[in-house]
Amino acid sequence: MENLNLKLVYRFLGITAILNGLFMLFALPISIYHDEVAKFGIVNAGIITVTIGALLYFFNTPDNNNIHKKEGYLIVTLGWLTLSFTGMLPYLLSGSIPNVTNAFFETISGYSTTGSSILTDIESMPKGILFWRSCTHWIGGMGIIVLTIAILPLLGIGGMQLFMAEAPGPSADKLHPRITDTAKRLWLIYVLLTAVEFLLLKVAGMTWFDAINHAMATVSTGGFSTKNASIAHWNGTPLVQYIIIIFMFIAGTNFVLTYFALKGKVRKVVQSEEFKYYFIGIIGISAIVALMIIFFKDPALQTSIQHPKVWGEVESAIRHSLFSVISVVTTTGFVSADFTMWSFFVTAIFFSLFFLGGSAGSTSGGVKVVRHIIMLKNSFLEFKKSLHPNAIIPVRYDGKAVSQNIVFNILSFFVLYMLIFILGTVVLALFGLDLPSALGACASSLGNIGPAIGTVSPVNNFNHLSAGAKWFCSFLMLIGRLELFTVLILLTPFFWRKN
Repeated sequence: MENLNLKLVYRFLGITAILNGLFMLFALPISIYHDEVAKFGIVNAGIITVTIGALLYFFNTPDNNNIHKKEGYLIVTLGWLTLSFTGMLPYLLSGSIPNVTNAFFETISGYSTTGSSILTDIESMPKGILFWRSCTHWIGGMGIIVLTIAILPLLGIGGMQLFMAEAPGPSADKLHPRITDTAKRLWLIYVLLTAVEFLLLKVAGMTWFDAINHAMATVSTGGFSTKNASIAHWNGTPLVQYIIIIFMFIAGTNFVLTYFALKGKVRKVVQSEEFKYYFIGIIGISAIVALMIIFFKDPALQTSIQHPKVWGEVESAIRHSLFSVISVVTTTGFVSADFTMWSFFVTAIFFSLFFLGGSAGSTSGGVKVVRHIIMLKNSFLEFKKSLHPNAIIPVRYDGKAVSQNIVFNILSFFVLYMLIFILGTVVLALFGLDLPSALGACASSLGNIGPAIGTVSPVNNFNHLSAGAKWFCSFLMLIGRLELFTVLILLTPFFWRKN
């Protein structure tokens, strides 16, 4: 293995910072329009970030532009850290979040599309800052699309090998033209979905400011809202919630399948095993939760019902259960009601959903549905192999045999994911969280979900956590967003060896 091409890595980080700084300036017109003092913080943050990026870019000219695996891991991980450390500047320089720990937590929660927040009064924040907060979601979501489709297969990790007909070699010098072209098309779909949802939300009754912020947060499966009550603010406007339900579902679907659907190739969508399980699972779980809500007559929901008739109760139960289930499965984290108030049984269901995740190739976090499918199929095959030890029975997905390397990768990922969850819960308990809160905060941060259980439930936030707990949760958000291996491999000694 050749030495690390650090100049190339720095150059990529420079491009990342420049783009991030330019995105910050998008929030400037909004701040100027509302005549906010925060506009000075935003423009200064943008200038500083672009300057840092320019210095990194122009003072690092690599001898060659070959990206090998090691450079790929560094670019992805350090790129997200670059976004997070520069992205917190608008909060700090505007004085909106003067504490560095809180500013970093809010920022990485945005870029990782987690949606956990330390803000206790969102509606009192400057409009320009709230727009930038939503932009961090949108940038992170776009980055995840490019990452999962174009970068992770190059590094040999992630679930997208199952979808790609032709995976690049392990030491490819550049990304495959077909893959980069796919990433560009998916980017366009991402922008199109954001624009369509924005228009629909505006028509449904949101202000243009609320509509664009929630569109960005939905398509990125982020969950930051401009209201203290999140989407519960519109409990009296069911149409708004139904629109968000539809777009959360789409955002949690493999974006390649969305591309096929837009091209009229609906058959490919219907034939996808992952999509079938994703769709049927959401409908089935939502039905169970809806029945529980109706049975328990949750008083929190009764206040939002506009029609005193029975149908009003049933419709409200269906809407809130569907909204909450999709929000957690897709790791969006929007809240229309406090699901922890719907009985311990329902709370247990939602906690288990923290480990599900949306589809591979979507902006969702979590383990991902496809990994669960492969693990379950492999487990059932082990029963068959016990009866027929000499039989060669491959795991099949979408009618094709899955290579053992991919199966082992998925099993390793899940074991590591659960190990980090267990150790992470212990660490958060050491920081003073009670057991339900430690379990919830760890599962939520690692799965990039947002609301959890305990003292970090949908009606609470992460502000009360100690500084150490916030930094640890930030670390969990990062490794969860970047599929564990991408970050953790940098902590191994053999990564830095010259061999």
